[in-house]
Amino acid sequence: MTPLAIVFFLLAVVIVWGGLVASTLFLRRRPERQSFPPGGHDDHREDAAPIEHDT
Repeated sequence: MTPLAIVFFLLAVVIVWGGLVASTLFLRRRPERQSFPPGGHDDHREDAAPIEHDT
């Protein structure tokens, strides 16, 4: 392997594993969303679903 290939390999490993570690740490600090945007009323869409036919 050339030195350039090794550098790109190490860069890719740092980006992938660094992103995994960063996202894991972020989710450990804030596991669930604390507030939701306004307006989330139930519009009963499951009540007016399309008819399913047995074929």
